[in-house]
Amino acid sequence: MESPLIDPQTLAAVAQFSEVGTQYLVNFAFAVLTLIAGYIFANWAQRRLLVILARIPNFDDTLEPFLAKLVKYSILILVVIAVLARFGVQTTSIIAILGAAGLAIGLALQGTLANIAAGVMLLFLRPFKVGDFIDAGSISGEVCEIGLFSTELKSGDGIFIAAPNNQIWNQTITNYSRNATRRVKVVIGIGYEDDIGMACGILEKMARADDRVLTDQKIQTFVASLGDSAVNVEMRAWVNRDDYWDVVRDFAKQSKQEFDKAGISIPYPQRDVHIFEETEE
Repeated sequence: MESPLIDPQTLAAVAQFSEVGTQYLVNFAFAVLTLIAGYIFANWAQRRLLVILARIPNFDDTLEPFLAKLVKYSILILVVIAVLARFGVQTTSIIAILGAAGLAIGLALQGTLANIAAGVMLLFLRPFKVGDFIDAGSISGEVCEIGLFSTELKSGDGIFIAAPNNQIWNQTITNYSRNATRRVKVVIGIGYEDDIGMACGILEKMARADDRVLTDQKIQTFVASLGDSAVNVEMRAWVNRDDYWDVVRDFAKQSKQEFDKAGISIPYPQRDVHIFEETEE
């Protein structure tokens, strides 16, 4: 009787290897398809959420890109976990390892994490939003985008500014675009010999004649201070936020013209010098 050409143990090993290889190929194909499908779905979900949020009335434009990116990366994380579980990887162990690694990285990147924390606070507490003009310490400009690490602004002369969120959050933030109205203040110095009542009347008349000044708010004119060489007369009025700078410039020009017509002087700074002659004894 002839012996078989292939040992039965070898056949069993080949069959087992073939089965394991087939299983790994199936898992690999599943992983690739899952990653591709998950990436496509995450991008679609991000775009779709942006469209939905844009249709919501009065929804803050600042939160739209943040929430869309949050949804996208959450989906990608779930897809990666599903792929790892397909290969039999214990995801709980991976999460524990990532937690320990995150702690070590967090200690090394305290400044970066501080920017992330400040970015989250800015996004949810919303002291300003995209399109507002703000002043935070030495940083000022129109807000273009609020990210997790930095805030992008455009200065008044069109210069791009990327400010770390932590630097903005730790400063007193002045938002010039938050309120619908602003108060205009015009201070004019007149001579001590000029008529104060006439000067106040001219400023008040000038404000009442301007259609941009809000009539439901009180117009105030008074003597603000007594300077070294002038009596400083002040006028206060309220206007809409968008009209503020135009009104300030127009009032500065118009007040000079009206005072010239009325013969009211705007004195230059001056100083009296007294000279004493020494007499010889």
